Amino acid sequence: MATMTTEELLGVFEGMTVLELKEFLDAFEEHFDVTAAAPMAMAVAAGDGAGAEEAAEEQTEFDVVLTGSGDKKIQVIKEVRAMTSLGLKEAKAVVDGLPSTVLEAVSKEEAGAAKEKIEAVGGSVEIR
Repeated sequence: MATMTTEELLGVFEGMTVLELKEFLDAFEEHFDVTAAAPMAMAVAAGDGAGAEEAAEEQTEFDVVLTGSGDKKIQVIKEVRAMTSLGLKEAKAVVDGLPSTVLEAVSKEEAGAAKEKIEAVGGSVEIR
């Protein structure tokens, strides 16, 4: 059997009506046990990614995540205690269990201030 080129196949499809194309598509899906809906799902997923980017731009609450304690671990523990209502043991556990969330759902200004304080004593912080 001779293999048709893509252009030859397009020529055959071009001569078909929409109803004939739909019937062909149904038969193709059944014969090969596939569905043509996957590309649409991918397009919708790609659209959701754009929506997530917009949501990130509109973010009003931030989490302050400690990612490193640096050389002055004790100073970082003191700063964590000053920012939170944690005791010494709990603050040490936060610093030891990196990465750890120090503050949750705070304003951008509060997150920025916390980041500056921790970085001033040698810790590293991420704002999410």
